[in-house]
Amino acid sequence: MTTIAVTGATGAQGGATARALLAAGHTVRALTRRPADPAAEALRALGADVRRADFDDRASLDAALAGADSLFAVTTPFGTDIDTEVRQGRTLVDAAAAARLGHVVFTSAAHADRDTGVPHYDSKSLIERHLYASGLTWTVIGPAAFMDNYAGGWSLDGLREGSFAWPMPADRPLTLVSARDIGTFAALALQRRDAFAGRRIDIASDALDPARIAAVLAAATGRPITHREVPLDVVRGHSTDLAAMFAYFAAFGLDVDVAALRREFPEVGWQSFADWAAVQDWTALLAAPAGAASAAPASV
Repeated sequence: MTTIAVTGATGAQGGATARALLAAGHTVRALTRRPADPAAEALRALGADVRRADFDDRASLDAALAGADSLFAVTTPFGTDIDTEVRQGRTLVDAAAAARLGHVVFTSAAHADRDTGVPHYDSKSLIERHLYASGLTWTVIGPAAFMDNYAGGWSLDGLREGSFAWPMPADRPLTLVSARDIGTFAALALQRRDAFAGRRIDIASDALDPARIAAVLAAATGRPITHREVPLDVVRGHSTDLAAMFAYFAAFGLDVDVAALRREFPEVGWQSFADWAAVQDWTALLAAPAGAASAAPASV
């Protein structure tokens, strides 16, 4: 059985990937800056080999990747900045190349290979290009908008008041994917290296407009919820990056061929938005104090 290193193992995408790989019986090396955190302890309890690794500490990456067969790589500018994400992503790719890993699966963003003008898409595009030039065998996954963001941030604060507050017109469709499905898909790619090598695949499992999202959330929470369009200027006050992303969503959408993905990869067990919403603990989420969540979505 192969040893697969997973970065961001205590985060949403890395954690989902680590759990999917562990469930399939693989040896998982869970990499995190904080190996004593509760999320790291939970992975350790599932059988993961938790190791410290910091993108700003090349020696820690070299040690964590030594002897591994492949890598799940995830980067983010949130909590730092775009330049830091690019630098850290390139360092991770260079460490993977030095370790002579057999396969790297990098999770980017849907449409990051297009001229979107969205800063945290453009940063991922630069990391993708560095990966392509590295000589490594690679696969790039481009997740669509995260369903999981609707259980946090300003969205959750709005739900407590009976509104789905989202900075898009009510009738503009958007493709969506859950962190669970990202992890399952990444695990599939890591287990089927030959079938996925050299492929860049945007992924999503559903497509809904904000009005329909509000209706699904109302059914799942048992509360009356309607869509309320948040002005982009409000978003811009929190993040010019996220404002650019939502402007792109409103102008161009985020098209991903959901039906084709379901046909080609049925083993992922793709969640619809209703599937995802139905298994959230809305009672606990909505009982938390208003403002307890972050002011804006963490990513796409």
